[in-house]
Amino acid sequence: QVQLLESGGGSVQAGSSLRLSCAASTRTGNNMAWFRRAPGKEREFVARTQQSGGRTFLWYADSVKGRFTISRDDMLNTLSLEMNSLIPEDTAIYYCAATGAVYRGDLQDPQTYNFWGQGTQVTVSA
Repeated sequence: QVQLLESGGGSVQAGSSLRLSCAASTRTGNNMAWFRRAPGKEREFVARTQQSGGRTFLWYADSVKGRFTISRDDMLNTLSLEMNSLIPEDTAIYYCAATGAVYRGDLQDPQTYNFWGQGTQVTVSA
């Protein structure tokens, strides 16, 4: 069973940067991602990393493209999210997620992921 633990959230002003980290208790599968849930909204995809054929592929939601960077360190079993130029609309609880070795479904759909962290709050004020 993989356990995920996020850290790095906080309260910042618009235009600031934050770096979120997710520590995994063990080596995870090929897919890890960040999702977020804003107040009153459904959990939404933020960014994901997929390893295939010895290569790493990265995907981002349009709303964060160019501002956020996802990265993965398999030596340390960590997933990170560098967030720059934060805006109030980025305010949410951010969750780290991982699939199992076998998965089925859209990798931008939270239901595809088996393992979740408890979340870390990010609040951006205008």
